Amino acid sequence: MNCIFCDILSGKREGHIIYEDKLHIVFLDKYPIDTGHSLVIPREHHEKITDMDSNAVGEMFSIVPKIARGILDATGANAFSLGQNNGRAAKQIIPHVHIHIIPRYNHKGTVWTKRAIKDDSELLKLAEKIKKSIT
Repeated sequence: MNCIFCDILSGKREGHIIYEDKLHIVFLDKYPIDTGHSLVIPREHHEKITDMDSNAVGEMFSIVPKIARGILDATGANAFSLGQNNGRAAKQIIPHVHIHIIPRYNHKGTVWTKRAIKDDSELLKLAEKIKKSIT
């Protein structure tokens, strides 16, 4: 397997690690959206969050507040966004589960992708379809 994040975990590649415990590491994104942009990853390789055990997902997300507070304190950011992409169509570039913590600054503004408001009846049908699919 050729995984950049696994290479960082094994020491084959350099990463600017800001936190680690026995299950996770957190390091600065090499191509940050903004100053302090960091990635939380599990030490165990999983391509998508749906490949993980629900307890492992919970453990990974449980460290986010601690890391985010540290990033906010260190950078002086006013807020932060979280991102977690799964699959190429979702713009997941590295096929290893990771959570983006992206600091946000009042003086810079925040850009999100374009959104469209759907018709209520369309939303109702979609909601019902998704409800039936959740097991």
